Amino acid sequence: MGCSKNLVDSELLMRQLEANGFTCLHDPDDIEGEYVVVNTCGFISDAKEESINMILELTEAKAEGRIGKLFVMGCLSQRFKDELEREIPEVDKYYGKFDYQQLVADLGHAIVPSCVGQRHITTPSHYAFVKISEGCDRDCAYCAIPLITGKHKSRSIEDIEKEVRWLVTQGVKEFQLIAQELTYYGVDIAGRRLLPELVDRLAVIEGVEWIRLHYAYPNQFPMELLDVMNRHDNVCKYLDIALQHVSDNVLSRMRRHVTKEETMRFISDLRQRVPDINLRTTLMVGFPGETEEDFRELLDFVKWARFERLGAFAYSEEEGTWSEIHYEDDIDENIKQNRLGQLMALQQDISAEVQAAKIGKTMKTIIDRQEGDYYVGRTQYSSPDVDPEVLIPVGDGILKIGHFYDVHMTDSDDFDLFGSVI
Repeated sequence: MGCSKNLVDSELLMRQLEANGFTCLHDPDDIEGEYVVVNTCGFISDAKEESINMILELTEAKAEGRIGKLFVMGCLSQRFKDELEREIPEVDKYYGKFDYQQLVADLGHAIVPSCVGQRHITTPSHYAFVKISEGCDRDCAYCAIPLITGKHKSRSIEDIEKEVRWLVTQGVKEFQLIAQELTYYGVDIAGRRLLPELVDRLAVIEGVEWIRLHYAYPNQFPMELLDVMNRHDNVCKYLDIALQHVSDNVLSRMRRHVTKEETMRFISDLRQRVPDINLRTTLMVGFPGETEEDFRELLDFVKWARFERLGAFAYSEEEGTWSEIHYEDDIDENIKQNRLGQLMALQQDISAEVQAAKIGKTMKTIIDRQEGDYYVGRTQYSSPDVDPEVLIPVGDGILKIGHFYDVHMTDSDDFDLFGSVI
């Protein structure tokens, strides 16, 4: 359940279980087996509810004898382990986010040292997520992540390089670098931001075709990273950077440590220094104290910034966060959803214009899968699962999954592109 960082943890555990003789399946349609492990999300209320519903569904399966033992790990059980043990005692054992390897020992086996850092890749074999750090030192008012994961902890560059080289031997060509706060990478181990150096070193590894960057932060962004992006063709001109809002009133209440003026100057600098960069952001509506004027300011900002990719969500109060303790959740849910709808309708129009501007261009495209009458692929400007795709008619010829092709873009809709292979 949850984000790509959870997925990496699941893949690491699966590899250790397989090294000890188990056969592992990921997200089977018909869940059965000797053991079932649920990796939970605890970030926002909808995700927590989804995880709890999955646990309850599996306790029923256990009671009916369709599965053997049931284990729960991840962010939800890291934060609410005691409560879960009281409320859902049918689970055989709960693990947190960082002690899940104990599960291997509890099954009567030991961690296999030669497999440490290796993973059972559950994504299509041509791409993988690479987690470069854990935790976060930020104190954003709405966010429970530091309460779950603790302080930021970077992996060494050498360790990440070793993982990437191993993934290349497994056929991986595209690497999504992920962290809760990507741009803080290295501060805890070197006293400075090492992300530019890390990407520079990964980009020269033979077999690394694409590197894409996720979950950056605007405050104290290492601008040297843009030089690395320009220097290497295999570093995608793509940046996922959650801004959350633009109104100074809301940014201050969110404890984001950045202003509207700084945000707009930052966006301008990004587009000036990497002219073909595509930006993905996440915004929040309905934060406590957000006025109608604040929301209109946000809409005007989105019109100005013209983000190529944008996701948004309505504020939900999370237990133990600064905003839950210090603010009243004072905006009606109907108003939140109305604002969310307006924001996404605006972005849909922008996305349609952005995609239409790509018609007539030829772009390097990787093929992810075949779906009905189309091969489905992505350019460097799209990340798996969350971004628009490229649809290529099957009748254009036989294409290989995980291979790159030059695709001429012939049409578009609000989000996706249509093309033909050159």
